[in-house]
This record gives sequence, structure tokens and C-alpha cells, in this order.
Amino acid sequence: MAKVEQKTTLAKSDLRDALREMLLIRRFEEKVEERFRAGELPGFLHVAIGQEACAVGVCRALEDGDVIASTHRAHGHALAKGTHPNELMAELYGKQEGCSHGYGGSMHLYDVQRGNMGANAVVGGGLPQVTGAALAFKMRGEPRVAVAFFGDGATNIGTFHEALNLAQLWKVPAVFVLEDNKWAESTPESQHSPIGDLSDRAKAFGMKALKCDGQDVEAVYKTTRKALEHARSGEGPVFLHLDTARLSGHYIGDPQVYRPKDDARRLRETRDPITLLRDKLGLSDEEFQELDAEVTAIVEAAVEFAKNGTDPAPEDAMRNVYA
Repeated sequence: MAKVEQKTTLAKSDLRDALREMLLIRRFEEKVEERFRAGELPGFLHVAIGQEACAVGVCRALEDGDVIASTHRAHGHALAKGTHPNELMAELYGKQEGCSHGYGGSMHLYDVQRGNMGANAVVGGGLPQVTGAALAFKMRGEPRVAVAFFGDGATNIGTFHEALNLAQLWKVPAVFVLEDNKWAESTPESQHSPIGDLSDRAKAFGMKALKCDGQDVEAVYKTTRKALEHARSGEGPVFLHLDTARLSGHYIGDPQVYRPKDDARRLRETRDPITLLRDKLGLSDEEFQELDAEVTAIVEAAVEFAKNGTDPAPEDAMRNVYA
């Protein structure tokens, strides 16, 4: 999770670090799914297996002071932005040592210290939040950028259009990152959008739009750097369209009856970002297994840390509640 030197491309050593980070996110979410199915974790759970290159590529391109707002599918974003696996796992277990001190859970992960303004159970909920943060940066004269992650379904939400309209009108330093996995929960994109290219929705506001393969972490990094440079220069916000793939259901336990039976298998064989980067780096089985063992040990330690964490006191249930 270490930040790389800021540049427009990634060296081979940086790509190996990116692979490690993507693999950590994958193994973390696989373990979380396992523990959720075992009944150890409360609430709902949404994983982003298959979308790791989006989180890692974008967050590695950010600079100190930049902030993000996430979605209900937030574990990867949180880890890529620097939250320690122990703190994230403790949050999922509802412990005080969690990044949101046990108040948030999977869909409300906050880590303001590390520039994560929070996950949001409301579809598209981070968009106006990021527009406001970016406006504050502009008014203060700070060279910071606010970044919002969201899915293709969120482009149908009123706050999406309101946020992009104001962001472009005010020329705020924001980057709107569409993780386009082609599913709005269980609705295919062809049935919820009348246009074939969702970038056109940003162009309708006169906003600069960039696109790339969201399964290629290097391409995501390079394109994000261009978006950040544009936003930071004072030229206004950018719509960053990442073509990605969701290799799991909308939520853990989703029967996925709406999806062709071989769709997930086909995508795993052809569009898994971890496999694609491993092949690009030419890692041997031994090298990959060594990397895998390292991150798996980190995840296992995070589970033990969480299980040994502190349960919140019942009398604290109403703390931080405002009306």
C-alpha cells in the first residue's frame, strides 16, 4: 500500500507492487466472504472482486491531500487509499478498533485521516459530497483534487446530474470515476441506459471525459494521472470512464439468476485483472505463490486482530447521532 513516486507511468517494480496490492484486496474480500457466510459478520456484504485494478490504479495516482468518496462496494478503495487491513477487518466485525470505530460496517467505511471521506450505501451518494469538497479546495486555493467512485447504475440518479452540472459550472478540481461493470445491481446496462457510451452523459455538461480499460492497472494509473493533472490545473473536472468487470454477484448470496450461467466464468478466464498483470510481468508459479502467501498471512492476521478487538459499549449506540 506504499505510495509510488508520482510520474506518468509505472516501472516494473511499481507494477509488481500494484499486483501485490490487488492480490491483497482479492484475498481480503475472499476471506471476508468466507467469514460472512460463516455468520461472523453482521449486515450486508458487497465485494468488488474483479475490479481491483480500478481501485489500485486510481489511488496510486493520487497525491497527498487528495480525497476520495466510495460506494457500497468499498473494501478495495479503502485498502488502496491506505487503510490498514487490521482496521478494515475490525470495522467489518463491528469493533472499536475499526476505521469507523465499529459504527459503519462494510457500507460505511470512513478513514478521514487517510483521505477517505467514506463509503455510501446510497447509490451515487458520494458525487455531491465530492463536488462540495472540490469547491472547498478551489475556494481555499489548495492544490487538491476530490475523487468520487460510482457505478453505471448511479449515472441514472438525479444527484449524478446535479453534481456534474455544478462541478462543471464552478470548474472545481474533481474527478468522477465510473467503474462501469455493466450491472446496476441485477439490471444489465442495456436495460437501464438509452445510450451506448456513458461518457456522453458527462459530455452533455461540457465536461472532459477520458476512457480506458479498467482491468489494466497501468492504463488506469496513466489515465488517472491525466485526469488529475487537468483537474489540478484549474481547467475543471474530469469524467473518468473505466471499463471493468464484476466477477461476483451484487451481494454475497446473490443467486445471479439474471446472469448467463457462463458469464462469470468467461470473465474470470479473460478479464481477471490479477491474471492479466501477472502474465504481463511474467511471474513464475513460485513467485506468484510467494506473493500470495505474503498477503494471505496479512489477511489471516487481520481476522485474528478483529476477533480480539473491543466490542462497542451499548451505551455508546447513540453517540455521533445528530438530528
